[in-house]
Amino acid sequence: MTVRLHWFLPTGGDGRTLVDRHAYAHNTTTTGVRAPDIEYLAQIAKAAERLGFEAVLTPTGTWCEDAWLTTVALSQHTERLKFLVAFRPGVISPTLAAQMAATYQRITRGRLLLNVVTGGDSAEQRRFGDHLDHDRRYERTAEFLSVVRGVWGGKPYDFRGEHYQVDGGLTALPPDPLPEIFFGGSSAAAGPVAAEHADVYLTWGERPQEVKEKIDWIRGLAEERGRTVRFGIRLHTISRDSAKEAWGAADRLLGDLSDADIATAQSLLGVSESVGQQRMLALHGGTRDKLEISPNLWAGVGLVRGGAGTALVGSHADVADRIEEYHGLGIEHFVLSGYPHLEEAYWFGEGVTPELASRGLLAGREGPVSARSR
Repeated sequence: MTVRLHWFLPTGGDGRTLVDRHAYAHNTTTTGVRAPDIEYLAQIAKAAERLGFEAVLTPTGTWCEDAWLTTVALSQHTERLKFLVAFRPGVISPTLAAQMAATYQRITRGRLLLNVVTGGDSAEQRRFGDHLDHDRRYERTAEFLSVVRGVWGGKPYDFRGEHYQVDGGLTALPPDPLPEIFFGGSSAAAGPVAAEHADVYLTWGERPQEVKEKIDWIRGLAEERGRTVRFGIRLHTISRDSAKEAWGAADRLLGDLSDADIATAQSLLGVSESVGQQRMLALHGGTRDKLEISPNLWAGVGLVRGGAGTALVGSHADVADRIEEYHGLGIEHFVLSGYPHLEEAYWFGEGVTPELASRGLLAGREGPVSARSR
């Protein structure tokens, strides 16, 4: 098992600050904010492709552009890059989703991956007309994925469940290849769904021991069902030529945040029903103290950003060490990001990627490789 590297498309906006331009702040004095227009996102996508990332994750929700439309547009600006499209199963028909995926695969010649986001914030879900509670959303996701896989079978598919009733569901031309399904969730309700339906279980970046516990949990549930699930992790990165430079960059990200900014963000994030979000908040406790929660694992991002809230910070070798450590636990897919996403892609791709290659962790790369030599 080798390391597979992915990057992130900031379709809610990008910049040199952690202040969220939409959900948590109305700071009109912030400089360096970059709108998520197609020209800028294409720069990131092209950089990711040039630097050897396999795919880019695109988020879903109120505060970002639609992932399906944005990525299919960006596929026309790239040649090989895959798109890990996040979507919520509760706001779309499973048969339509199966058809959309099939069309996407034909348009892009097989460059679609799917990130299924069940949703952990009831207020956000209600914006899209979804009023189910947390656990019932996971029940619905299980039915949704059963229908999607059934419809991809190439012949009429019937399904009777609590949330979906499908008669003769069919994708006339199934996707080729079938998109891999990435799925995350830390609650008791999420585990069985991942074990039964996911190709890749994706966790946010917790301490290695906590990640190992999750891997063991999902692997055991999958084995009970006669399945094998692979594993991925979602992290930010701040990698520099020296550890001092990297930690200086991390400190600067927090430099324009007031205590009021942090308190506002924490109050909003604290009401989330997501168990994963609550685990992220517990890593830092809402304060700037002791943000390095494990060697080179920094929880500062989670002070104001929902979702993935930790970053690998250090020299290129330090970051490679931590990736190698997580890989040793069973993590194959590393879905990474950094602020700003264009520059940080190059810091990682020209710094850490060659280091990983020199250790034999990247398929098809026997030694150091840089973007300049490709």
